[in-house]
Amino acid sequence: MVVEAGVGFWSGSLALVADAGHMLADTAALGLAMIAQRIAARERTRDRTFGHRRAEVLAAFANGIALGLTAIWIFVEAVSRWSSPPEIQGEAVAITAGTGLLVNLISAAILSAGQAGHNVNTRAALAHVLSDALGSVGALVSALLILLFGWYRADPTISMAIGGLILWGGWRLVRDTSHVLMEGSPAAMDLAAVEETIRSVQGVKDLHDLHVWSISEGYDVLTVHVVIAPDHHGTEVAAAVNRRMREVHGLSHCTVQPEATRPEGLVRLRRGPT
Repeated sequence: MVVEAGVGFWSGSLALVADAGHMLADTAALGLAMIAQRIAARERTRDRTFGHRRAEVLAAFANGIALGLTAIWIFVEAVSRWSSPPEIQGEAVAITAGTGLLVNLISAAILSAGQAGHNVNTRAALAHVLSDALGSVGALVSALLILLFGWYRADPTISMAIGGLILWGGWRLVRDTSHVLMEGSPAAMDLAAVEETIRSVQGVKDLHDLHVWSISEGYDVLTVHVVIAPDHHGTEVAAAVNRRMREVHGLSHCTVQPEATRPEGLVRLRRGPT
């Protein structure tokens, strides 16, 4: 990052500076993610009964905002350079971009090892490194276009493409994390299938107030009210629903509220004036 920024300013290459700016956002994001993971590992308290799991989601959300701001700066600078592109030292840009590409590929290989067990922040870091690699490719292409054809507008053009990659990555992070923060249903969870599974449990006559949301990635929560059929015990039916949710949908944190069936023909009497 430091090398790309220094060579970018010295050579006049916005593409290198843009890639360095992306790396700066990534560095801050990685530090924030590390802090968030430590916070998320804290025990729950009376003030925070779910613990601090949302810290990781908040970190990823801030990460996306930072990427968006970086992209906007790149767009503004690229537009200002288009009308009068400065002279750029193509050789220095090509060498630096090639080295940056190699470093990013090594980093991506490290982050992708055992990827299946990683959380949202680790995957976000991998996405950043891969987009950094694309940024390095873009800077390398712009350097080659300048060296071979003398087309200095390649630098702001490629910079805007890099900015687009950064903006797309930031948008995806903001979209996914805001869905969690707004208590949206997990993307991989089919609520219709969940409802069908609950109704299939013996003793469930009806259900209402079904809610499924995520506290953090991998920690989904379900609450539901089930109406118990006659001749069935509410506690046993609730336990059966919990068991089916765990077996079929992988939901281990469920709160099932059993409700007795109202007798047919029951009329609620209102006490008249005395």
